Amino acid sequence: MYSTQERIGASRTDPSGYLKLSEAANMIQDCSIFWLESEPSFQAFMTHNNLGLLITSRQIDVLRLPKYKENVIVQTRVYNTKSFVGYRNTGIYDADNKPCILTWSTGVLIRLDSNRVTRFPKEEADKLTLDEKIDMPYLDRKIFCSVDEGLPLPAIPVRRNDIDFYNHMNNAKYLEVSLELIPIDFPINRVRIEYRNAAKLGDTLYPILIDQGEKQYIILADGAKSPYSIIEFT
Repeated sequence: MYSTQERIGASRTDPSGYLKLSEAANMIQDCSIFWLESEPSFQAFMTHNNLGLLITSRQIDVLRLPKYKENVIVQTRVYNTKSFVGYRNTGIYDADNKPCILTWSTGVLIRLDSNRVTRFPKEEADKLTLDEKIDMPYLDRKIFCSVDEGLPLPAIPVRRNDIDFYNHMNNAKYLEVSLELIPIDFPINRVRIEYRNAAKLGDTLYPILIDQGEKQYIILADGAKSPYSIIEFT
């Protein structure tokens, strides 16, 4: 397990003083990357082989959103690995260690020179510290909906500010973009995100909204309607 301590600042809150969900995703992502510092052998293996970690899905369950000035703890833990996929829990907890936001995600190793997915060697996986899987609902990491079901929305260019150090659109940016496209008064208790292709600088996102009442879907697709990501809001 790896933990960071945070205090909710004004730049991370919405007009009501609650942590923005997109900022929560940034905090979760940062803690997940910093986790590498607790696994020096794995970090050295990745550096030596020019590898990166690419997230492929994430489920975010919102129990409550922390407020401005609140102290929180972000904790991340890997609970399983397979030949190509790693499984992780990351949560945001209040000062009393009560969960505010719980997540689980899947990720893969990619070669940074080719963006190709590569196998997770068993000898390296055996060196990792695996933690207990946290108690939360685990929904399917695949999201099934069609680009032909929804309403096309105005195109959105991928900006320089959207790009991370892998030269891809940062995974939290897909959520940030999508939150602008669903109804402003839609209460969010859960988000599921499936990442299919990484958008890059110069690409254009073509959003598609699917309104199912209690669920809203945002597909961020390319010009040929192939999804970069699919996001389900409940």
